[in-house]
Amino acid sequence: MEEMKDRIRQIMESQHMSQQTFANFIGMSAASLSSIFNNRTKPTLNTVEAIKSKMPSLSTDWLMFGRGSMFIEESPVKDQAQSESSDMPNEQIGDFGGGVPDLFGNNVSGQPAQQPMHRHAENVIRPEIKYVERPQRQITEIRVYFDDLTYESFVPKK
Repeated sequence: MEEMKDRIRQIMESQHMSQQTFANFIGMSAASLSSIFNNRTKPTLNTVEAIKSKMPSLSTDWLMFGRGSMFIEESPVKDQAQSESSDMPNEQIGDFGGGVPDLFGNNVSGQPAQQPMHRHAENVIRPEIKYVERPQRQITEIRVYFDDLTYESFVPKK
């Protein structure tokens, strides 16, 4: 099964960028991107948001879950429930002649752009963040170590 790191690599390669260039482009350190590619860490929601902010035509569903195509396309069949419940205004996006759009939405296939088409806003899934209150911590002891291998302990008065 393809992992998100593999899809991130596909994006990077589709834009003909090196790992360093791609990391700089999305505002991430090259070391962080490298640790994702080497399975030391998993991509976070911040990584997804960084990529998506620089590449709005990228499909979030594809990036996160591997569903659909890499770039957002016009859906030929409208979902009945979505069309009835959607109060979002239609937005226009360009059809890039079947070519792959680059980072700025320009057609890289060399063919002229066709007439713009209408696009319905997709339902966006927002994660719920729960903040758990922890009791305030109290200092119970402070130790200072000296270079002669001795130390002193300080305990706050109550």
